[in-house]
Amino acid sequence: MSWIEALLLGLLQGLTEFLPVSSSGHLELGKALMGIQVKDSLVFTVVVHGATVMSTIVIFYKEIFSLIKGFFRFRWNDETQYLTKIAISLIPIAIVGLFFKDQVETLFDGNLVFVGAMLLLTAAILALTYFKKFNNRAIGYLDAFIIGLAQAAAVMPGLSRSGSTIATGLLLGNKREEMAKFSFLMVLIPIIGANLKDIADGQMLSNESIGWLPLLVGFFAAFITGLLAIRWMLRIVSKGKLIYFAIYCFIVGMLAIILS
Repeated sequence: MSWIEALLLGLLQGLTEFLPVSSSGHLELGKALMGIQVKDSLVFTVVVHGATVMSTIVIFYKEIFSLIKGFFRFRWNDETQYLTKIAISLIPIAIVGLFFKDQVETLFDGNLVFVGAMLLLTAAILALTYFKKFNNRAIGYLDAFIIGLAQAAAVMPGLSRSGSTIATGLLLGNKREEMAKFSFLMVLIPIIGANLKDIADGQMLSNESIGWLPLLVGFFAAFITGLLAIRWMLRIVSKGKLIYFAIYCFIVGMLAIILS
C-alpha cells in the first residue's frame, strides 16, 4: 500500500465512519477500486479505526470526563444511568463479536454486490426518518437495547453503523441531538475492544507489507477528517437532513451492484 492509497483510504474512513453512509462499505469499495487485497489491509484497518476513536474522544472529552466522574461517585445519578444504557446497547454487538466473529469476517471479501445491497438497505432506513414525526423523548433502557441491535446488524459491510443506530433512535422517538451523541459514544468500547483483541492475537505483527509511512498518513487523515465529520453530523441530525444521505447511499449502492 502506497502513502497516497493510505491517504485516500484514511480520508474515506474518517468521513464515512461518522456520516451515515457506511465506512466499511466505502472501504471495501475503495480497496476494490485500488486493487488492495483484504489480507494486506488488516493492520491498516485497525489503525484508521483507532484514529476515529481518537476523533470521538477529542470531540466529546467533556461528556466522557463528566460520565466517568459521575460514575465514580457510586450513586444512581444521571451519569451512571447513561453509562448503564450504553452498557445495555453493547450486549448485541458483544454477542456477535464473541460468537460470530469468523462468520462476520467472511463478509469482508470484496463482494460488491453484497455491499451495494446493504447500502440500499441503509438508504431505506435513513429514508424512513424523513416520514417520522419525532416525539423528542429521552433514550430509555429498552431503546438502548433496540439501538444496540441496530449496531450489531451494522457489522455487515455497507450497512451504516451511525446511520442504523441514529435512524433507529429517531424512529423510536428519541431526541435528535441526544441520539447522535449516544450513537457516537456507544461505539467507542466495541472499536477499542476489537482493536485490542487484534493486537492481543498478534494481528498487528502479522503483516509486513505495509510500512510505517502509509500507517501514519492513514491515521492522521482519518483523525482529522473524523473531527470534521462528527461536527458536521451533529448539525445534520439536529436539522433532520438524513434524507440526502439516503439518496447518496441509494446511488452508490446501485453503482456498486451495476459496476461489480
